[in-house]
Amino acid sequence: MALAPIASEAIVASAGVKRRPAGWEISVATKGIGQSGENQLIRNAILIAGPTASGKSRLALELATRLGGMAINADSMQVYSVLDILTARPGAETAQIPHLLYGHVHPSIAYSTGAWMRDAVTQAEPEMFGGRRPIFVGGTGLYFRALEKGMSRMPEVPDQVRSKWRGELAEKGPDALHGVLTRMDARAAETLKPGDSQRIVRALEVFDSSGRSILDWQAERGRPLVDLDSATFLVLEPEREELVARINRRFDTMIEAGALDEVRALAALDLDPALPATKAIGFRELQAALSGTISMAEAMERAKIATRQYAKRQSTWFRNQLGPHWRRFSDAEDAVEQLV
Repeated sequence: MALAPIASEAIVASAGVKRRPAGWEISVATKGIGQSGENQLIRNAILIAGPTASGKSRLALELATRLGGMAINADSMQVYSVLDILTARPGAETAQIPHLLYGHVHPSIAYSTGAWMRDAVTQAEPEMFGGRRPIFVGGTGLYFRALEKGMSRMPEVPDQVRSKWRGELAEKGPDALHGVLTRMDARAAETLKPGDSQRIVRALEVFDSSGRSILDWQAERGRPLVDLDSATFLVLEPEREELVARINRRFDTMIEAGALDEVRALAALDLDPALPATKAIGFRELQAALSGTISMAEAMERAKIATRQYAKRQSTWFRNQLGPHWRRFSDAEDAVEQLV
């Protein structure tokens, strides 16, 4: 299994779509943050949100095929290489339409919403689309919030500061660092659970680098990436029973398609267990089965339960956080019928 090259978390993609035998991929170059992209909004975008296994990728493919569009990933796990199957990243579809920001980040990178926004900013340049309509599709609510409302400007964190707090996390654990954050930035600490290691470290990095609470930085909103007047906002909301059935069937298919090989490949990288990529649903469960700690049947059942719980959290977020201008559909076919 070929791994994507390790890139800096702050890399900005100047993306040009290239057709290859296996499908479409991003050509990445390190350039300044989309100079022209910062001064214009993406017009006529389609945003497709929804819980895992709701049919988002299928809807994006159908709309892109009929409307001449391209899919842009808005899912925080599908950005990672190696995890093609476990994150349900589009496969054969990538040979039919261009797909951007999929599998372009090595699992050793703690990719963030801010990093994704910086990468997505380059897509605001009309020539990047090649005349195609941009379709943002995924299940990460914060990505859609960033597209619609913009993101807070965050301070640059020097490498030595980042290394310092990552080292502290590895040595002392998240509970101890939560105590440190309480002393340094009590307001931020109150918003985080003691076990939320990534957000605790991020809050410490920001305060250490700038002397300001991360909450103050977050309060300073940026500008949207998409033109709200011309955009189409869609949410897929399958019936609960149907969604559960899809989740169960899909995980069985993942096993048949080689998910265990991905687990072995990711485990071989010996990554910090706090990294987001190692928290892909199914990875730890299947790793436990491979080590003989639990049976394969138990691992699969645990992964299915975890996926269902995750889908429920996603659905709750989309229901409470996305406004009335988001059109809601029970399935992809219904959406296509009404939209095309």
